[in-house]
Amino acid sequence: MYQELLDKKKKLAVIGLGYVGLPIALEFAKKIAVIGFDINAKRIEMMRNHVDPSKELAASAFEGKDIFFTDEIDALRQAHFFVVAVPTPINKHNLPDLKPLVSASETIGKVLKKGDYVVYESTTYPGCTEEDCLPILEKLSALQVGRDFKIGYSPERINPGDKKNTIRTVVKVVAGCDDESLEEIAKIYELVVDAGVHRAPSIKVAEASKVVENTQRDLNISLMNELSLIFDRIGINTFDVIEAASTKWNFLKFQPGLVGGHCIGVDPYYLTHKAAALGYESKVISSSRFINDDMAKYVARKIITHVLRLGNNPKVLVKGVTFKENVSDIRNSKIVDTVKELLAYNIKVDVEDPFAEEEEVFEEYGLHLSENGAKDYDAVIITVPHDQYKKLDNDYFASITKPEALIADLKGIYKNKITNRKYWSL
Repeated sequence: MYQELLDKKKKLAVIGLGYVGLPIALEFAKKIAVIGFDINAKRIEMMRNHVDPSKELAASAFEGKDIFFTDEIDALRQAHFFVVAVPTPINKHNLPDLKPLVSASETIGKVLKKGDYVVYESTTYPGCTEEDCLPILEKLSALQVGRDFKIGYSPERINPGDKKNTIRTVVKVVAGCDDESLEEIAKIYELVVDAGVHRAPSIKVAEASKVVENTQRDLNISLMNELSLIFDRIGINTFDVIEAASTKWNFLKFQPGLVGGHCIGVDPYYLTHKAAALGYESKVISSSRFINDDMAKYVARKIITHVLRLGNNPKVLVKGVTFKENVSDIRNSKIVDTVKELLAYNIKVDVEDPFAEEEEVFEEYGLHLSENGAKDYDAVIITVPHDQYKKLDNDYFASITKPEALIADLKGIYKNKITNRKYWSL
């Protein structure tokens, strides 16, 4: 497979061209022939015009690449190596939503041929590839894994907004259904990963490694959030404590904050779901999820307590609706939970963000983005350290707020910089 791809006798297809799939597809397209497939025709048209819908890649990233973008399933019949990079979200009950993964497996199953490879990159629980996806491939293709085709798993390690830790600079974990597939998959990924690959002993181990990466971060952040709840009652600043503690060589410098997005706030639920299916009730992971999910309401309570003391018709400005700094991704944005709590108390809330798309925010959350220019706010919540926000100063916040206003700086951007308004951070 490796040599035939390199000689362009066969093609590689990437299924799902979001923030994970598109960069992978374009990297492979530097060396081999690639088919980029997505079910969203609007996104496909944008990519054909060298526009990244996720706003992560410049137009130049598309130039000189051997790639064909399509939303037509029949085009996938030309491919022999499939990479699945579709979302793996959770539903309103915090349970895994496998619909995108099932749909992608069904699509591939309809075009799968003898000798083909299917590698999943979507984050999921250990066992999902072989127990949930593989049966779909075998049923629809009437082929048998090992004998007729091969499967593997290679967890994505894309970090939106990060220009340093990229596909090429981060070690890639790979796994296959047997020794032959492991080596072929490893060689193919080595085409685009300069840092090299780590060969996991099984697909389940590779799946677990990914979900553990983000579960570990979730646990550490939940500790910082719980400490923030304690330190707020004591009357000391959490970021001051972290700064002091980090002078010790082995201190891990995690920070408190809202845990949203498509990874850290989602992946642990896949692991707890699998544990429950096996008869084990997670305690540490579930407790961390409870703490982090509740932080948005905690922020809302702090704001409500402050503004309702100031009189009638309070008004709050929320700066930042994306899940992290300098990205346009609004999926699972936890500040929305804060906004909903404020609105429930009839508090007027304006939301603005230089990176978010107004149409997407309204479609996802039913919220309109506000234009800059309003004043007389009773509170301002700064949720993420966008570069534009880092440039704001004491005079700016004084110009848009009432004298008794609260500046709620969730990430500690303006610590020791706000002097003529009440200041609070996690």
